Amino acid sequence: MYVHNLDPVLIDLGFLAIRWYSLSYILGIVAGWWLGKKIISYRSNLLNIDFNYKNFDDLISWLIISIILGGRFGYIIFYNFNYYLINPIDIFKIWEGGMSFHGALLGVILATYLFSSKIKLKPLFLLDIIACVAPIGLFFGRIANFINAELYGKPAEVFWSVIFPKIDNLPRHPSQLYEALLEGVVLFLILIFLIFRKNYKTGFCAFYFLIFYGLFRIVAEQFREPDIHLGYLFGNISMGTYLSMVMILMGAFFLRKVIKNEFK
Repeated sequence: MYVHNLDPVLIDLGFLAIRWYSLSYILGIVAGWWLGKKIISYRSNLLNIDFNYKNFDDLISWLIISIILGGRFGYIIFYNFNYYLINPIDIFKIWEGGMSFHGALLGVILATYLFSSKIKLKPLFLLDIIACVAPIGLFFGRIANFINAELYGKPAEVFWSVIFPKIDNLPRHPSQLYEALLEGVVLFLILIFLIFRKNYKTGFCAFYFLIFYGLFRIVAEQFREPDIHLGYLFGNISMGTYLSMVMILMGAFFLRKVIKNEFK
């Protein structure tokens, strides 16, 4: 059993504090940026596409904005709409927390579609790349969640349980680490294996990402406490589980189209 005593702040200079959560975003983006270019080089050579790498650099800026805006508004709409309806000024207080992965996902998909149209490239080419590198950011993000003692798990009696003193004195599942392993490491390995297959079809990674992330998130949600202000929607179905079910269905629907060469 481990007693959590980690400080969310890495460096505090008084006038400036560097937090692990902010660092996780930076590490995820930089690592994804680097690996994304490697995968683009491989895929563009294979498909005989003359890809301008400056376009990918520009896309990163679009993605950063879409992650922040999509994640924030996704949280507002999916998780705490009534509160922000009454307190609209708090929408802009991002430093107080409140980001949704599913909202960020929608933001990324929309931004990629618009950017692809701008440079006249099929969106699935770029969405495949983004899907392959996204687990890197997810891994660092979940580690930061653990350091921050947020998104903690349900009470547990396993020997690897963690006590979060900021929450209570109950040993709990380190659900953040479960998600880091499943949504980060395992999902990354699956998608990297797929993208380098010789018989790969464009769109596979994008839609397999939806399916596998959804599955892994549903598994992790069984060990994670639901948001206090929201609870379960019905039974033991949390908002995260519900949104992940939608992801799986959408991923399976479009993957079928890719397999049958029906996707335009």
